[in-house]
Amino acid sequence: MTRGAGLRPVILVALLGAVLVALCLLSITLGARALPLDQVVQALLGHPPDQLVDNVVWSVRVPRTALGLAAGAALGLSGALMQALTRNPLADPGLLGISAGAAFAIVVSVAVLGLGTLYGYIWFAFAGALAASVVVYLLGRQGRSGLTPVKLALSGVAVSALLFSLTNAVVLTDPEALNRYRFWSAGSLADQDGDTVLRVLPFIAVGTVLALACAPALNSLALGDDVAASLGRRLGMVRLQGAIAVTLLTGAAVAVIGPVVFVGLVVPHAARILAQHAGFGPDHRLLLPLSAVLAPCLVLAADIIGRVAARPSEIQAGVLIAFIGGPFFIALVRRRRLAEV
Repeated sequence: MTRGAGLRPVILVALLGAVLVALCLLSITLGARALPLDQVVQALLGHPPDQLVDNVVWSVRVPRTALGLAAGAALGLSGALMQALTRNPLADPGLLGISAGAAFAIVVSVAVLGLGTLYGYIWFAFAGALAASVVVYLLGRQGRSGLTPVKLALSGVAVSALLFSLTNAVVLTDPEALNRYRFWSAGSLADQDGDTVLRVLPFIAVGTVLALACAPALNSLALGDDVAASLGRRLGMVRLQGAIAVTLLTGAAVAVIGPVVFVGLVVPHAARILAQHAGFGPDHRLLLPLSAVLAPCLVLAADIIGRVAARPSEIQAGVLIAFIGGPFFIALVRRRRLAEV
């Protein structure tokens, strides 16, 4: 497909930007109590009609929406990066055990070590994410056939199941940790303030810069290790940089919204479809930014539906995303030519 065929990149970016802005406004407007759009706009512009509207908008819904933007972008970007680094269409922080590793480390730090602040346990999230990714990779390499997409996915599922079992064993010994974990583990944007978003942003920002800097090398890596090396790419440094980016992005996202799965699996494939219609093909210089924009759209849409469908209560966003991602994962596994995805 030629560059000019299908949707042009400018139109594509404009459409996605409009969708994201609309979802942000809906996220701020809708909830247990729906607010009129004109009052929301007035509050955002600094002229709220009353103090209640101002508190709801700035103290509850703006931080929640900002968290959905940041954590969603982190998960989508890390998924796209993992799929490119491993050349595995099934790669996802949730499926490959990275989210489970971060969650287990956080629970241990809270229940055993008594850490209760984000800056206290987020470092454990990074360590757990990195350790889990190493274990899954080593398990996936076992056997005569070496590392394959399906073996890597199965290793990730096995490690995730083990880590979640260990996590449950830890929280059952601490009633207070159990109460916090039950809500957090489902993947939710609720009950977070603006300070939490500001504290996690530096880690996501650094991870995003590292991930986007990998884009040209990922295009070479897609041609094979030998071709990439002949083009002057330092494969070890590229993979190390990518691993650090994935660890920062996944660890930070899991620390604030819980181990949400399937975002990093579904979004990169949707980004590839959009990129093909835009005439770019599998160019990671476009795929990575697209994933970083599409993922917040998915997370915010799931959060909005969860708030509206069960009003005045709510369904956690992670639960709704699992309903979408589960069938998508099964469809990918059943495809015969996974390497061509």
